[in-house]
Amino acid sequence: MKRLRNSTFVLAACLGGAGGALAGELTIATVNNGHMIEMQILTPEFEAANPGITLNWVVLEEGILRSRVTTDISTKGGQFDVMTIGMYEAPIWGSRGWLEPLEFGDDYDVDDILPAMRGGLSHDGTLYAAPFYGESSMIMYRKDLVEGAGMSIEDNPTWDHVRAVAAAIHDADNGVYGICLRGKPGWGDNMAFITTMANSFGAQWFNMDWTPALDSEAWSTAVNFYVDLLNSYGPPGSEGNSFNEILALINEGKCGMWIDATIAASFVSDPGQSKVADQMAFAQSPYQVTKKGANWLWAWALAVPAGTKQADDARTFIEWATSKSYIELVASKNGWGSVPTGTRQSTYDNPMFQEAATFDEAELKAILSANPNDSTLNPSPYVGVQFAAIPEFQAIGIAVGQQMTAALAGEISVEEALANAQEAADREMRKAGYY
Repeated sequence: MKRLRNSTFVLAACLGGAGGALAGELTIATVNNGHMIEMQILTPEFEAANPGITLNWVVLEEGILRSRVTTDISTKGGQFDVMTIGMYEAPIWGSRGWLEPLEFGDDYDVDDILPAMRGGLSHDGTLYAAPFYGESSMIMYRKDLVEGAGMSIEDNPTWDHVRAVAAAIHDADNGVYGICLRGKPGWGDNMAFITTMANSFGAQWFNMDWTPALDSEAWSTAVNFYVDLLNSYGPPGSEGNSFNEILALINEGKCGMWIDATIAASFVSDPGQSKVADQMAFAQSPYQVTKKGANWLWAWALAVPAGTKQADDARTFIEWATSKSYIELVASKNGWGSVPTGTRQSTYDNPMFQEAATFDEAELKAILSANPNDSTLNPSPYVGVQFAAIPEFQAIGIAVGQQMTAALAGEISVEEALANAQEAADREMRKAGYY
Protein backbone atom coordinates (compact mmCIF):
# COMPACT_ATOMS: atom_id res chain seq x y z
CA MET A 1 0.00 0.00 0.00
CA LYS A 2 1.35 3.40 -0.94
CA ARG A 3 1.88 5.79 1.98
CA LEU A 4 -0.69 8.57 1.64
CA ARG A 5 0.12 12.08 2.82
CA ASN A 6 -2.41 14.35 1.13
CA SER A 7 -5.40 14.63 3.46
CA THR A 8 -7.97 15.13 0.70
CA PHE A 9 -6.73 12.09 -1.20
CA VAL A 10 -6.55 10.04 1.98
CA LEU A 11 -10.17 10.84 2.81
CA ALA A 12 -11.37 9.77 -0.62
CA ALA A 13 -9.27 6.63 -0.51
CA CYS A 14 -10.50 5.57 2.88
CA LEU A 15 -14.14 6.26 2.18
CA GLY A 16 -13.99 3.97 -0.78
CA GLY A 17 -11.40 1.44 0.28
CA ALA A 18 -11.14 -1.63 2.46
CA GLY A 19 -10.05 -1.47 6.07
CA GLY A 20 -6.92 -2.42 7.90
CA ALA A 21 -3.23 -2.03 7.19
CA LEU A 22 -0.95 -4.60 5.65
CA ALA A 23 1.30 -6.62 7.95
CA GLY A 24 4.03 -4.36 9.26
CA GLU A 25 2.16 -1.21 8.25
CA LEU A 26 0.27 0.85 10.80
CA THR A 27 -2.66 2.92 9.61
CA ILE A 28 -2.96 5.98 11.84
CA ALA A 29 -6.02 8.24 11.90
CA THR A 30 -5.19 11.76 13.04
CA VAL A 31 -6.36 15.35 12.89
CA ASN A 32 -4.94 18.01 10.56
CA ASN A 33 -3.44 20.17 13.31
CA GLY A 34 0.09 21.55 13.24
CA HIS A 35 1.67 19.19 15.76
CA MET A 36 0.18 16.15 14.03
CA ILE A 37 1.52 17.37 10.70
CA GLU A 38 4.97 17.59 12.29
CA MET A 39 4.55 14.03 13.58
CA GLN A 40 4.00 12.88 10.00
CA ILE A 41 7.08 14.76 8.82
CA LEU A 42 9.10 12.82 11.39
CA THR A 43 7.88 9.45 10.06
CA PRO A 44 11.37 8.55 8.72
CA GLU A 45 12.80 8.94 12.23
CA PHE A 46 10.41 6.33 13.60
CA GLU A 47 10.76 3.95 10.68
CA ALA A 48 14.56 4.10 10.85
CA ALA A 49 14.47 3.22 14.55
CA ASN A 50 11.87 0.47 14.05
CA PRO A 51 12.74 -1.59 10.95
CA GLY A 52 9.76 -3.56 9.69
CA ILE A 53 7.13 -1.02 10.76
CA THR A 54 5.91 1.56 8.26
CA LEU A 55 3.35 4.28 8.86
CA ASN A 56 0.30 5.02 6.71
CA TRP A 57 -1.36 8.34 7.63
CA VAL A 58 -5.06 9.16 7.35
CA VAL A 59 -5.29 12.91 8.00
CA LEU A 60 -8.74 14.38 8.53
CA GLU A 61 -10.44 17.60 9.55
CA GLU A 62 -11.43 17.50 13.22
CA GLY A 63 -15.17 16.89 12.85
CA ILE A 64 -14.68 14.24 10.16
CA LEU A 65 -12.02 12.49 12.27
CA ARG A 66 -14.38 12.23 15.26
CA SER A 67 -17.12 10.76 13.08
CA ARG A 68 -14.84 8.31 11.27
CA VAL A 69 -13.09 6.85 14.30
CA THR A 70 -16.35 6.61 16.26
CA THR A 71 -18.04 4.73 13.43
CA ASP A 72 -15.04 2.48 12.90
CA ILE A 73 -14.57 1.45 16.50
CA SER A 74 -18.27 1.02 17.30
CA THR A 75 -18.81 -1.19 14.22
CA LYS A 76 -15.47 -3.01 14.60
CA GLY A 77 -14.56 -1.79 11.12
CA GLY A 78 -10.85 -2.34 11.68
CA GLN A 79 -9.61 0.42 9.37
CA PHE A 80 -7.14 1.86 11.88
CA ASP A 81 -4.35 0.52 14.07
CA VAL A 82 -3.86 3.82 15.91
CA MET A 83 -6.58 6.41 16.53
CA THR A 84 -6.32 10.03 17.61
CA ILE A 85 -9.02 10.52 20.26
CA GLY A 86 -9.54 12.64 23.35
CA MET A 87 -10.70 12.78 26.94
CA TYR A 88 -14.31 12.23 25.97
CA GLU A 89 -13.75 8.97 24.12
CA ALA A 90 -10.91 7.34 26.07
CA PRO A 91 -12.68 6.49 29.37
CA ILE A 92 -15.99 5.58 27.70
CA TRP A 93 -14.44 3.39 25.02
CA GLY A 94 -11.99 1.90 27.51
CA SER A 95 -14.82 0.88 29.83
CA ARG A 96 -16.55 -0.84 26.91
CA GLY A 97 -13.46 -2.85 25.99
CA TRP A 98 -13.05 -1.02 22.69
CA LEU A 99 -9.45 0.06 23.42
CA GLU A 100 -6.31 -1.83 24.34
CA PRO A 101 -4.79 -0.86 27.71
CA LEU A 102 -1.49 0.98 27.41
CA GLU A 103 1.58 -0.05 29.34
CA PHE A 104 5.07 1.21 28.56
CA GLY A 105 8.63 0.67 29.76
CA ASP A 106 10.18 2.45 32.75
CA ASP A 107 12.00 4.91 30.48
CA TYR A 108 8.63 6.25 29.33
CA ASP A 109 8.06 7.69 32.84
CA VAL A 110 4.28 7.66 32.95
CA ASP A 111 4.39 9.55 36.27
CA ASP A 112 5.78 12.55 34.39
CA ILE A 113 2.45 12.95 32.57
CA LEU A 114 0.40 15.74 34.13
CA PRO A 115 -2.21 14.18 36.48
CA ALA A 116 -5.11 15.95 34.75
CA MET A 117 -4.10 14.41 31.41
CA ARG A 118 -3.40 10.95 32.77
CA GLY A 119 -6.65 10.88 34.74
CA GLY A 120 -8.77 12.10 31.87
CA LEU A 121 -7.47 9.38 29.55
CA SER A 122 -7.95 6.52 32.02
CA HIS A 123 -10.78 4.35 33.31
CA ASP A 124 -10.55 2.68 36.71
CA GLY A 125 -6.87 3.56 36.87
CA THR A 126 -5.98 2.01 33.51
CA LEU A 127 -4.52 4.27 30.81
CA TYR A 128 -6.31 3.78 27.48
CA ALA A 129 -4.82 6.65 25.47
CA ALA A 130 -1.48 8.48 25.74
CA PRO A 131 -1.52 12.27 25.37
CA PHE A 132 0.25 13.64 22.31
CA TYR A 133 -0.53 17.17 23.36
CA GLY A 134 -2.79 18.59 26.04
CA GLU A 135 -4.58 21.88 26.35
CA SER A 136 -6.91 24.14 28.21
CA SER A 137 -8.24 27.41 26.80
CA MET A 138 -7.13 31.00 27.39
CA ILE A 139 -7.14 34.50 25.92
CA MET A 140 -4.62 35.26 23.20
CA TYR A 141 -4.50 38.90 22.17
CA ARG A 142 -2.47 41.55 20.38
CA LYS A 143 -1.00 43.77 23.06
CA ASP A 144 -0.17 46.49 20.51
CA LEU A 145 -3.86 46.92 19.64
CA VAL A 146 -5.10 46.63 23.22
CA GLU A 147 -2.56 49.06 24.64
CA GLY A 148 -3.00 51.38 21.66
CA ALA A 149 -6.70 51.60 22.48
CA GLY A 150 -5.91 52.50 26.09
CA MET A 151 -7.20 49.14 27.34
CA SER A 152 -5.70 46.24 29.28
CA ILE A 153 -6.44 42.55 29.75
CA GLU A 154 -5.69 40.88 33.07
CA ASP A 155 -6.25 37.23 34.01
CA ASN A 156 -9.92 36.23 34.16
CA PRO A 157 -11.56 39.44 32.96
CA THR A 158 -15.33 39.55 32.78
CA TRP A 159 -17.00 38.90 29.44
CA ASP A 160 -18.30 42.47 29.63
CA HIS A 161 -14.69 43.68 29.72
CA VAL A 162 -13.77 41.43 26.81
CA ARG A 163 -16.62 42.95 24.82
CA ALA A 164 -15.40 46.45 25.67
CA VAL A 165 -11.88 45.60 24.49
CA ALA A 166 -13.23 44.02 21.29
CA ALA A 167 -15.19 47.19 20.58
CA ALA A 168 -12.16 49.38 21.21
CA ILE A 169 -9.80 47.49 18.88
CA HIS A 170 -12.28 46.56 16.14
CA ASP A 171 -11.27 48.15 12.82
CA ALA A 172 -13.14 46.29 10.10
CA ASP A 173 -12.38 48.95 7.49
CA ASN A 174 -8.71 48.00 7.78
CA GLY A 175 -9.36 44.26 8.03
CA VAL A 176 -8.80 43.91 11.77
CA TYR A 177 -11.59 42.36 13.83
CA GLY A 178 -11.97 42.83 17.56
CA ILE A 179 -12.45 39.15 18.41
CA CYS A 180 -12.46 35.75 16.71
CA LEU A 181 -14.31 32.77 18.19
CA ARG A 182 -15.35 29.35 16.96
CA GLY A 183 -18.62 29.17 15.06
CA LYS A 184 -18.34 25.95 13.04
CA PRO A 185 -20.82 23.32 14.26
CA GLY A 186 -19.66 20.30 16.24
CA TRP A 187 -19.55 19.05 19.81
CA GLY A 188 -15.79 19.58 19.77
CA ASP A 189 -15.88 22.70 17.60
CA ASN A 190 -18.24 25.54 18.46
CA MET A 191 -19.72 23.71 21.46
CA ALA A 192 -16.32 23.31 23.13
CA PHE A 193 -16.05 27.08 23.27
CA ILE A 194 -19.72 27.92 23.81
CA THR A 195 -19.98 25.45 26.71
CA THR A 196 -17.14 27.09 28.63
CA MET A 197 -18.69 30.49 27.99
CA ALA A 198 -22.10 29.24 29.11
CA ASN A 199 -20.58 27.61 32.20
CA SER A 200 -19.21 30.98 33.22
CA PHE A 201 -22.69 32.53 32.85
CA GLY A 202 -24.01 29.91 35.29
CA ALA A 203 -25.33 27.38 32.74
CA GLN A 204 -24.99 23.59 32.63
CA TRP A 205 -25.88 20.82 30.19
CA PHE A 206 -28.02 18.74 32.56
CA ASN A 207 -29.80 19.16 35.88
CA MET A 208 -29.17 16.67 38.67
CA ASP A 209 -32.06 14.48 37.43
CA TRP A 210 -30.40 14.34 33.97
CA THR A 211 -33.04 16.54 32.34
CA PRO A 212 -31.45 18.88 29.77
CA ALA A 213 -31.00 22.45 31.01
CA LEU A 214 -30.64 24.23 27.66
CA ASP A 215 -33.87 26.14 28.19
CA SER A 216 -32.41 28.03 31.16
CA GLU A 217 -32.00 31.79 31.42
CA ALA A 218 -28.24 31.31 31.79
CA TRP A 219 -27.97 29.56 28.41
CA SER A 220 -30.11 32.24 26.78
CA THR A 221 -28.03 35.07 28.21
CA ALA A 222 -24.75 33.41 27.25
CA VAL A 223 -25.69 32.51 23.67
CA ASN A 224 -27.28 35.91 23.01
CA PHE A 225 -24.06 37.51 24.27
CA TYR A 226 -21.95 35.22 22.03
CA VAL A 227 -24.01 35.86 18.89
CA ASP A 228 -24.08 39.62 19.42
CA LEU A 229 -20.36 39.76 20.22
CA LEU A 230 -19.33 37.96 17.03
CA ASN A 231 -21.83 39.73 14.82
CA SER A 232 -20.65 43.09 16.15
CA TYR A 233 -16.89 42.60 16.35
CA GLY A 234 -16.04 39.30 14.65
CA PRO A 235 -14.99 38.56 11.06
CA PRO A 236 -17.57 37.85 8.35
CA GLY A 237 -18.43 34.18 8.03
CA SER A 238 -17.70 33.31 11.67
CA GLU A 239 -20.22 30.48 11.44
CA GLY A 240 -17.67 28.60 9.31
CA ASN A 241 -14.63 29.19 11.52
CA SER A 242 -12.97 26.65 13.80
CA PHE A 243 -9.42 26.35 15.12
CA ASN A 244 -7.47 26.27 11.86
CA GLU A 245 -9.46 29.02 10.17
CA ILE A 246 -9.05 31.39 13.11
CA LEU A 247 -5.36 30.52 13.51
CA ALA A 248 -4.81 31.64 9.93
CA LEU A 249 -6.63 34.94 10.61
CA ILE A 250 -4.62 35.56 13.78
CA ASN A 251 -1.32 34.85 12.07
CA GLU A 252 -2.23 37.32 9.31
CA GLY A 253 -2.88 39.99 11.95
CA LYS A 254 -6.62 40.10 11.27
CA CYS A 255 -7.88 39.28 14.79
CA GLY A 256 -7.21 41.34 17.87
CA MET A 257 -8.29 38.70 20.37
CA TRP A 258 -8.98 34.95 20.42
CA ILE A 259 -10.22 32.69 23.23
CA ASP A 260 -9.32 29.13 22.29
CA ALA A 261 -6.97 26.22 22.89
CA THR A 262 -3.73 26.95 24.72
CA ILE A 263 -1.88 24.84 22.16
CA ALA A 264 -2.38 27.68 19.67
CA ALA A 265 0.06 29.81 21.66
CA SER A 266 3.07 28.02 20.18
CA PHE A 267 1.83 28.84 16.66
CA VAL A 268 0.74 32.46 17.15
CA SER A 269 4.02 33.30 18.92
CA ASP A 270 6.19 31.70 16.23
CA PRO A 271 7.65 34.38 13.92
CA GLY A 272 7.97 31.73 11.24
CA GLN A 273 4.19 31.39 11.16
CA SER A 274 2.73 34.62 12.52
CA LYS A 275 3.15 38.17 11.26
CA VAL A 276 2.29 39.47 14.74
CA ALA A 277 4.22 36.93 16.83
CA ASP A 278 6.08 39.62 18.77
CA GLN A 279 2.80 41.31 19.75
CA MET A 280 0.97 38.30 21.15
CA ALA A 281 0.16 38.16 24.87
CA PHE A 282 -1.82 35.72 26.99
CA ALA A 283 -4.28 35.77 29.88
CA GLN A 284 -6.59 33.36 31.69
CA SER A 285 -10.09 32.82 30.31
CA PRO A 286 -12.91 35.30 30.87
CA TYR A 287 -15.93 34.64 33.05
CA GLN A 288 -19.22 36.33 33.87
CA VAL A 289 -20.80 35.06 37.12
CA THR A 290 -18.46 32.15 37.96
CA LYS A 291 -14.96 31.02 37.04
CA LYS A 292 -16.06 27.38 37.25
CA GLY A 293 -15.81 25.72 33.86
CA ALA A 294 -14.59 28.91 32.16
CA ASN A 295 -11.67 27.09 30.52
CA TRP A 296 -11.75 23.63 29.05
CA LEU A 297 -9.52 20.58 29.49
CA TRP A 298 -8.58 18.37 26.56
CA ALA A 299 -5.89 16.15 25.15
CA TRP A 300 -5.42 14.86 21.66
CA ALA A 301 -4.19 11.38 22.45
CA LEU A 302 -3.22 8.18 20.67
CA ALA A 303 -5.01 4.90 21.33
CA VAL A 304 -5.02 1.32 20.04
CA PRO A 305 -8.44 -0.02 19.02
CA ALA A 306 -9.17 -3.47 20.39
CA GLY A 307 -9.02 -6.15 17.75
CA THR A 308 -6.19 -4.74 15.67
CA LYS A 309 -3.78 -7.46 14.64
CA GLN A 310 -0.86 -5.10 15.18
CA ALA A 311 -1.41 -4.01 18.76
CA ASP A 312 2.24 -4.44 19.78
CA ASP A 313 3.53 -2.36 16.88
CA ALA A 314 0.82 0.22 17.57
CA ARG A 315 1.95 0.52 21.21
CA THR A 316 5.53 0.88 20.02
CA PHE A 317 4.53 3.82 17.85
CA ILE A 318 2.47 5.47 20.60
CA GLU A 319 5.30 5.09 23.10
CA TRP A 320 7.65 6.82 20.63
CA ALA A 321 5.25 9.64 19.72
CA THR A 322 4.29 10.55 23.30
CA SER A 323 7.68 10.16 24.97
CA LYS A 324 10.14 12.66 26.40
CA SER A 325 12.48 11.65 23.60
CA TYR A 326 9.95 12.68 20.95
CA ILE A 327 9.59 16.12 22.52
CA GLU A 328 13.39 16.45 22.51
CA LEU A 329 13.44 15.34 18.85
CA VAL A 330 10.99 18.08 17.85
CA ALA A 331 13.03 20.60 19.86
CA SER A 332 16.20 19.58 18.02
CA LYS A 333 14.47 20.09 14.67
CA ASN A 334 12.35 23.17 15.30
CA GLY A 335 13.33 24.67 18.65
CA TRP A 336 11.81 24.34 22.12
CA GLY A 337 9.09 26.87 21.38
CA SER A 338 7.59 24.47 18.85
CA VAL A 339 7.29 21.26 20.88
CA PRO A 340 3.92 19.65 21.67
CA THR A 341 2.94 20.83 25.14
CA GLY A 342 0.41 20.22 27.87
CA THR A 343 1.40 16.63 28.61
CA ARG A 344 4.56 16.36 30.72
CA GLN A 345 5.80 18.23 33.78
CA SER A 346 9.37 17.80 32.55
CA THR A 347 8.61 20.03 29.56
CA TYR A 348 7.58 22.92 31.82
CA ASP A 349 10.57 22.31 34.12
CA ASN A 350 13.01 22.54 31.21
CA PRO A 351 14.88 25.90 31.23
CA MET A 352 15.24 25.81 27.44
CA PHE A 353 11.47 25.52 27.04
CA GLN A 354 10.87 28.26 29.60
CA GLU A 355 13.18 30.58 27.68
CA ALA A 356 11.69 29.80 24.27
CA ALA A 357 7.99 29.73 25.17
CA THR A 358 6.55 33.09 26.18
CA PHE A 359 3.28 31.33 26.96
CA ASP A 360 4.52 28.54 29.25
CA GLU A 361 3.25 29.90 32.56
CA ALA A 362 -0.14 30.93 31.18
CA GLU A 363 -0.65 27.58 29.48
CA LEU A 364 0.22 25.49 32.53
CA LYS A 365 -1.87 27.71 34.82
CA ALA A 366 -4.89 27.19 32.57
CA ILE A 367 -4.43 23.43 32.43
CA LEU A 368 -4.02 23.10 36.18
CA SER A 369 -7.05 25.29 36.91
CA ALA A 370 -9.54 23.29 34.82
CA ASN A 371 -11.63 20.95 36.98
CA PRO A 372 -13.87 18.47 35.12
CA ASN A 373 -15.33 17.28 38.45
CA ASP A 374 -16.66 20.73 39.41
CA SER A 375 -17.29 22.73 36.27
CA THR A 376 -20.68 24.39 36.81
CA LEU A 377 -22.09 26.97 39.21
CA ASN A 378 -24.90 24.66 40.34
CA PRO A 379 -24.32 20.93 40.93
CA SER A 380 -24.32 18.76 37.81
CA PRO A 381 -24.48 14.96 37.53
CA TYR A 382 -21.75 14.68 34.91
CA VAL A 383 -17.96 14.88 34.67
CA GLY A 384 -16.46 17.17 32.06
CA VAL A 385 -15.85 20.85 31.42
CA GLN A 386 -16.69 21.43 27.74
CA PHE A 387 -18.58 18.14 27.41
CA ALA A 388 -20.58 15.73 29.54
CA ALA A 389 -18.82 12.38 29.75
CA ILE A 390 -21.77 10.18 28.81
CA PRO A 391 -22.16 8.18 25.58
CA GLU A 392 -25.22 10.19 24.53
CA PHE A 393 -23.41 13.51 24.60
CA GLN A 394 -21.77 13.20 21.19
CA ALA A 395 -25.11 13.08 19.36
CA ILE A 396 -26.55 15.80 21.58
CA GLY A 397 -23.52 18.04 21.17
CA ILE A 398 -23.61 17.72 17.38
CA ALA A 399 -27.31 18.60 17.25
CA VAL A 400 -26.92 21.57 19.60
CA GLY A 401 -23.85 22.81 17.72
CA GLN A 402 -25.85 22.94 14.49
CA GLN A 403 -28.51 25.05 16.19
CA MET A 404 -25.92 27.47 17.58
CA THR A 405 -24.36 27.91 14.15
CA ALA A 406 -27.76 28.60 12.64
CA ALA A 407 -28.37 31.28 15.27
CA LEU A 408 -24.97 32.84 14.65
CA ALA A 409 -25.64 32.92 10.91
CA GLY A 410 -28.98 34.64 11.51
CA GLU A 411 -31.01 31.78 10.09
CA ILE A 412 -33.02 31.42 13.31
CA SER A 413 -33.22 33.33 16.58
CA VAL A 414 -31.27 32.33 19.66
CA GLU A 415 -34.54 31.46 21.37
CA GLU A 416 -35.53 29.13 18.51
CA ALA A 417 -32.07 27.56 18.50
CA LEU A 418 -32.17 26.81 22.22
CA ALA A 419 -35.73 25.48 22.05
CA ASN A 420 -34.69 23.14 19.24
CA ALA A 421 -31.57 22.16 21.19
CA GLN A 422 -33.58 21.39 24.31
CA GLU A 423 -35.98 19.23 22.32
CA ALA A 424 -33.13 17.30 20.66
CA ALA A 425 -31.35 16.72 23.96
CA ASP A 426 -34.56 15.65 25.69
CA ARG A 427 -35.28 13.17 22.91
CA GLU A 428 -31.83 11.57 23.20
CA MET A 429 -31.97 11.31 26.99
CA ARG A 430 -35.45 9.78 26.94
CA LYS A 431 -34.39 7.30 24.26
CA ALA A 432 -31.41 6.30 26.40
CA GLY A 433 -33.65 5.72 29.43
CA TYR A 434 -32.36 8.42 31.74
CA TYR A 435 -35.96 9.26 32.70
